[in-house]
This record gives sequence, structure tokens and C-alpha cells, in this order.
Amino acid sequence: MTIKVGEKMPVGAFKMISTEGPQELSTEVLFSGKTVVLFSVPGAFTPTCDAKHLPGYVQHADALRAKGIDTIACIAVNDMFVMNAWGKASNVGDKVMMLADGNGDYSRALGLELDARGFGLGMRGQRFAIIVKNGTAAHVFIEAPGKFEVSAAEYVLGRL
Repeated sequence: MTIKVGEKMPVGAFKMISTEGPQELSTEVLFSGKTVVLFSVPGAFTPTCDAKHLPGYVQHADALRAKGIDTIACIAVNDMFVMNAWGKASNVGDKVMMLADGNGDYSRALGLELDARGFGLGMRGQRFAIIVKNGTAAHVFIEAPGKFEVSAAEYVLGRL
């Protein structure tokens, strides 16, 4: 079942590269006591994700924080090394956390997996953005297939 407004976010964990090397980040640590924008892209370095989705959050990070967002986190069904390389290539710095949902477990737990086998990409996560307040989904923005509108940083910013 797809996550809905007012529901608790599923328990899970992501992989990431920190200054200390590879590490796991639990959803409890990510969401507890914070307001987080969690956005998902079908894949690192893929056209819309690389040209528009991630850059929008980097560009609008300060404005999102000014509206009460503590953390901006990008997830994709890619490994932590790819997510780290994409973050470096996109100059995200400390504006966006680059989190790997390597096996798609969290995307599945949210009910937001995407069958991209027709494109040779396997199972991925749908394009979406969720505003999470202290572990609860406050806003859920899920893109229609092939669209990039409601999960964009500008759209999310306009809803805060």
C-alpha cells in the first residue's frame, strides 16, 4: 500500500558515504524530531533526475530551510558509491543528503516501487517527494508516470 498523509514512515535504513566512509543511516535518526524533505528519483545520473530534479533541491536548499526544513534527502535505487559520486558531480555539498536504497527495500516499504525493466533499469523507486515531520508523512507528492511536476523543489517549496 502506498504511504498516505498522516501515516508513520516505515522503519528502514539507507546506505551512504560519510566523511568516515560507508555507513548506515536509520530512518529513526533521519526523521526523529526533524522536518525532512525526502525525494526519490528513478536513478542517479539519469536525464531528468540529473538535469532538473536534484539541481532544483540544491538550488532551493536555503529557501527550503528558511521554511522549516531541517534535512533534504535524495534517495534512489542505486548503491552508495554511485549516490556519492552523483552528489560530488552535482556539487550538492551539505545541501542534500545522498542516500542509497540499494535493493529498493525502502521504496517497496513506501509502496512506491517502479518497474523500469522495460528501460533496462530493473526495479527502481518512483519519482516522489514526501515532507516528513517527526517520522510522519505530512505531505506526499507522487509523480504520474513520465511526469516531473509535483516532486520538484519549486513545487514542494510552494506547499510549505
